[in-house]
Amino acid sequence: MTSAPKEASRLGQVSWALFDWANQPFFTIITTFIFAPYFANVMVGNPVDGQAAWAFTQSTSGILIALMSPFLGAMADAGGPRKPYILTFQVLLAVGCIALWWAYPGRPDLIGPISAAVVIATIGAEMSIVFNNAQLPNIVRPERMGRLSGLGWGLGYTGGLVALFIVLAVGKPAMFGLAADNDQPLFGLDAKSHELERLMGPASAIWLALFVIPMFLFTPDSAKRQISLVDAALQGGKSLILTVKHLGRFKNALRYLIAFMLYNDGLAAIIAFGGVYAAATFGWNIVTLGIFGIILTVFAIPGAFLGGRFDDKFGSKRVVQVTIAGVILAAVGLVSVSADRVLFFFSAPELAPTRGLFGSLQEKVFMGFALLLGICMGPMQAASRTMIGRLAPPGMTGEFFGLFALSGRATAWMAPLAIGIVTSAAGSSRLGISCVVVFLVVGFALLWGVREERGSARKSGG
Repeated sequence: MTSAPKEASRLGQVSWALFDWANQPFFTIITTFIFAPYFANVMVGNPVDGQAAWAFTQSTSGILIALMSPFLGAMADAGGPRKPYILTFQVLLAVGCIALWWAYPGRPDLIGPISAAVVIATIGAEMSIVFNNAQLPNIVRPERMGRLSGLGWGLGYTGGLVALFIVLAVGKPAMFGLAADNDQPLFGLDAKSHELERLMGPASAIWLALFVIPMFLFTPDSAKRQISLVDAALQGGKSLILTVKHLGRFKNALRYLIAFMLYNDGLAAIIAFGGVYAAATFGWNIVTLGIFGIILTVFAIPGAFLGGRFDDKFGSKRVVQVTIAGVILAAVGLVSVSADRVLFFFSAPELAPTRGLFGSLQEKVFMGFALLLGICMGPMQAASRTMIGRLAPPGMTGEFFGLFALSGRATAWMAPLAIGIVTSAAGSSRLGISCVVVFLVVGFALLWGVREERGSARKSGG
């Protein structure tokens, strides 16, 4: 009989969870609420072309991540320690973020290089997450994985919330008593050249460098194996090929991975393009987008923490099922709102230029569905991560978390690509973003046949 894995110290576990805090500003500030709408609506200049350009940027990164993630996860298992890989990809993330400073407004000629920087940063973020996730089963007992995973997501959302407050304070200092008026951002940042939005990249890199350090210092890594990097790569590649070849022997896990691939793509797309769509539809500026992000994140934080507890109590699958249903309802509701209608068919008054914060009927309905999305997305993501940890056979966690990342990104290029194609063809941001509902519904249907049980490791020679 084998004994239960030794847990890391409380400091080591919290430091592992703090990794999400360190990385979240990239997703919250750059790819969701602040930089993405700026890229689409200000840097590119035309909202339809901008949404399409951002969609194609996200689809490119999705394809590259899909090709890399399973191989690198298997290589990490073969080579032992995961932290060197995490460090490498975190550096890529930081470099890509720093380059966003040069995303000048009204410069569609910069779409290529700025898109490349976003792709590099996204690859760095997503691939480092693969290796950090693979540490989870080695630092905590199986019955507590859900709680620790939920803690990580909760800290991540909290970090994103703090970052949004900082952006709002710098952009509108009078709201926080930091200046006499709101005419100019703090630190002499030039509002006309959108230096605040451009600064989001370098600021995210600094945040990352500060808060990822505890994970490297206090979270234990896998033992070093006496194997060269080349041998590890060859062994990892062979292991990956065997895993893919024999996925039929893990039919339950395979079904889950396919389901996750689809519903997670839908969630990621509605999160990534929600701010872009709102900015184009309602003309939201950086302050409104920041407040929108803060409200959404405030509702996501308790969902992530409570979702981890519900996960341990009721099981990952039940938590995922309930939250997917909520996300589907939220997504349909969001795309039902346009500049002049709500719930698809009901006319709404014209948007008044002098209206207050979320002062129109359209914005109120939009925010109601956005809050439902915020409540559901935290536990859905946390329980999905725990689910693969529960399904992975012993000794194959790195490979399965690599496949988990693959299933999470393999069609991630498809949702943004579909959004980009439909947006360009129809000349409509609303029709473009509606594609996400299909991914959510099909993934939800496939999840019903998944059993929440650990698979058996393959025998030698597989």
